[in-house]
Amino acid sequence: MVLLAALTPSAPARASEKAEIKATEKEASHQAAIFSPAVMEIEAADAARSAQAVELDVEEQDEPEQPEWAGTLEIYGFTPLRSKGTTTVNGRDGDFDLDLGDILDALDGAFYVRGSVERDRLGLQTDLSYVKLGDEGASTGPEGRVTGKAKVSFDQGIYDLALRYRFGDREAAIDEPGSYTVIPYLGVRVLDIKSELDIQLQGTGPRQLTFSRSGAFDRTWAQPLVGVRGSYFFTPKLRAFARADIAGFGISGDKDLSDNVQVGLGYAVGNNTDINISYRYQGLRYDDGKNDESGLSMDNNGIELGIKFYF
Repeated sequence: MVLLAALTPSAPARASEKAEIKATEKEASHQAAIFSPAVMEIEAADAARSAQAVELDVEEQDEPEQPEWAGTLEIYGFTPLRSKGTTTVNGRDGDFDLDLGDILDALDGAFYVRGSVERDRLGLQTDLSYVKLGDEGASTGPEGRVTGKAKVSFDQGIYDLALRYRFGDREAAIDEPGSYTVIPYLGVRVLDIKSELDIQLQGTGPRQLTFSRSGAFDRTWAQPLVGVRGSYFFTPKLRAFARADIAGFGISGDKDLSDNVQVGLGYAVGNNTDINISYRYQGLRYDDGKNDESGLSMDNNGIELGIKFYF
């Protein structure tokens, strides 16, 4: 009993121990109150950094790196609403003024294609076009004394090849509003043009007198070419585009100049395809400057329609 009493704490000791425990708990609560906001701030910062890292990873997965190479291919048709000009053969002029109906009636064949390829921002582009027109007719003079036949043909090939450099965004069917592209280019334009006229008159009298006249303009030549084209997106699928170029500068003849001005709209019909419609002016002036001069002047105004693919 004496030993048990000695081992059992006295009431004052127990009271002192409880007071010490309460003081320790109060101090711990005070320290927790001090450090809890800081701990919460640290945890919040860590959570924000983790969320930002996840967001960056998602963006990298959603926006893969662009390939080093890119290209375009456009198949189009240019339909002049009016074609007006003059053909000169051996110093003799022949004027023409054709509307859309005349051109379609005389059309024998045509093809139009343009394309480009680039690595990073530097690239090459080409524009190839060929048109063949032909017509013939016959008529009889008063009282049937004279009959006449006329045949005319016109072949025009224009082939561009140029080096280009891109400013702004890469060409695409779909892009963010405000995205733009500006591409100046420098190269060569080759023109291959042939125009022939054949007229025959024949009398129906006893002598049956005949008269014939023919002439031809046939020339292939090259012109230095400089131009610029660009586009701007209004919506992810709708863009405006324009181009202007000039070639010749009088190098291959007394008069030697060709030019294009074009402005239009494009609308995406797929992730890598769009439809283009534009107004286009095309001009040509050529005169060889010789004594028996031969040459051609022509102004075409019309609508161009095309489908363009992006690779």
